[in-house]
Amino acid sequence: MTARTRVEVAIVGAGFAGLGMAIALRKAGRPDFVVLERAASVGGAWRENTYPGVACDVPSHLYGFADYPNPDWSGVFAKGDEIHRYLEHVAERESLGDRLRLRTPMLSAQWDAAASLWRLETGGDHHGSIEAETLVLACGRLTEPSIPGIAGLETFPGPLFHSSRWDHDADLAGARIALVGTGASAVQLLPQLAGIAAHVTLFQRTPAWIVPRGGGDYTDAERRHFMDHPAELERLRTELYAEGEGRFASRSGDAAAAAAARAAAVLHLHTQVSEPALRAALTPDYAFGCKRVLLSDEFYPAVAGERVSLVASALASVDGRTLTSSDGRTCEADVLVLATGFASTRQPYADLVRGEGGVTLAEHWSEGMTSFASTVVSGFPNMFVLNGPNASLGHSSSVLMIEEQAGYAVRALDARDGHHDGVLHVDPMAEKAYTDEIARAAASTPWIVGGCRNWYVDERSGRLTLLWPGTVDAFRTRLARADGSEFVSAGRHVPDTKGAPVEGVPRGAS
Repeated sequence: MTARTRVEVAIVGAGFAGLGMAIALRKAGRPDFVVLERAASVGGAWRENTYPGVACDVPSHLYGFADYPNPDWSGVFAKGDEIHRYLEHVAERESLGDRLRLRTPMLSAQWDAAASLWRLETGGDHHGSIEAETLVLACGRLTEPSIPGIAGLETFPGPLFHSSRWDHDADLAGARIALVGTGASAVQLLPQLAGIAAHVTLFQRTPAWIVPRGGGDYTDAERRHFMDHPAELERLRTELYAEGEGRFASRSGDAAAAAAARAAAVLHLHTQVSEPALRAALTPDYAFGCKRVLLSDEFYPAVAGERVSLVASALASVDGRTLTSSDGRTCEADVLVLATGFASTRQPYADLVRGEGGVTLAEHWSEGMTSFASTVVSGFPNMFVLNGPNASLGHSSSVLMIEEQAGYAVRALDARDGHHDGVLHVDPMAEKAYTDEIARAAASTPWIVGGCRNWYVDERSGRLTLLWPGTVDAFRTRLARADGSEFVSAGRHVPDTKGAPVEGVPRGAS
C-alpha cells in the first residue's frame, strides 16, 4: 500500500539497536514512533547469519536487554537462531503492532529545514512517505557483506556465497570446499564444514589470536532456577559484566594484562596443534588485541585434522574450479565460501541520508565516521545513530552500549521539547573535540600501533572509528555527563574546546 505517515520518531532497523530504541521510547512515554525493517522479521545480524555453527562470543546472560532477561538460554554462549528468537520474543512483548513495518526498506531520508523534520521515502509493503521529527539510524554495522576483489571470481562454476548469505540448498556433503577468511565467522564455521566435507582448504590472510571458549550448556534445573529466582539471574549478569570490563585491559594494551592473555592464547595453540610448521603459520605476528580476539575450542583441532589444509595466504585468483593463492599455490574446489567480513567502517545507509544543505552522511563521513557521544552528528539535526561511530566493543556486550545510547537519545529529546526551537543542532566543534579525544585515547593502543589491519580503523584516515576506546562504565559516565551544550541554536556554535579531554574516556595505554 502507499501511505503518508507523520510520527515523532522514525527508527530504521529492527535488530538489537532498533528494538532497544523502541523500548527506551516506550518507557519514556513516547509511543509515537515507527520501526522500519527491510526484511521479513526482526533480528538484524542474527536473522541474516544462519551459517552452521553461528553463535555469540559474549556470554548469553549479558547479551540481552536489561528489561528482558532470558532465563532459558540453552548455554553460556547462545546460538544464532536462539538470539533471533529472543529478539522476536522482545518485539512481541513490546506489542509493537503496526509500529513495526516489516519488508519496508528506507529508500531515502532528507532533512527539511523549513519544516524542521525528516522526510523519508520507503519501499516494499509500506511504500510511501514518512514525516518524522526525529530520525534514528539503527541499521547495524554488519549488514552488507564485504566481497574481496578476487580476479576471476565470477568464473567459479559451483556454489559461491558469503557466510552471511548462507546457501542452505548447496550440497556440501562430500564436497571439496574452499573457505576464505579466518575471522570470527570462519572460526565457528570451519569445524562444521570439516565434519561433512571431503576436504576443506582454508585461505588465511592473517591468523587470529584465539583463546579458549569454555562454557557449555545449562541444565534444565539451572534454567528453572534462573526462572524461579530472578535475583540470581541478575547476580550472574552483574558478574559477567565485571568479567567483561576486566577484559578491557588486555585488549587495549595494558602490558601485563596483554602479556598474560597472549600467553594463554599461545598455550591454547600449542596444546591443540602439535605440528611446528602449522603452529607457526597460525601464530599472529601482531600485538594481542590489535584485531578482534576470537574464542574457540574447536578451530585448532579442525585445522590440524586430516580433512583441512591451511593455505597461509590470501586467495588471489579463480579460474573455474582452480583457486590460486597469493603465494602461488593452487587447489580445486566444488564450493567456495567467503567469510570475508562486512563493510563495517563505510556504512551503506550513509548514502541514503541527506542532512543540512543536502550533504549526505557518506560525504560527511568521507574520511571516517565522526560524532558526538558516538550518537549524534553535526549537520544532521534531530538524528541519532545507534551502534555506529565509536560505539562497538572488543571486550564486552554491544547491547550495553546500545542501551546507553538509547537512554542518551531519550534525554536529548526530553530537553528538546522546551529548547532549540524543537531542533537539536550538534555543534561541529563539540563533534570535533569528541573525535580528537577518541583519537588521542586510541593513539597508543594495539588497535592503532599493534601492527595489523583491523576492521576498527578507517583506512582513509587511520582513525579508530568503530570501537569505543574505553570501558562500558566510562561510556556510561560520559553520556550521563553530557549536559546539552553539544546542541546549539542554528547558526550559533560554542567555542572550540581546543582538545580538552572528553570526560570518562580512558587515556590510551602506553
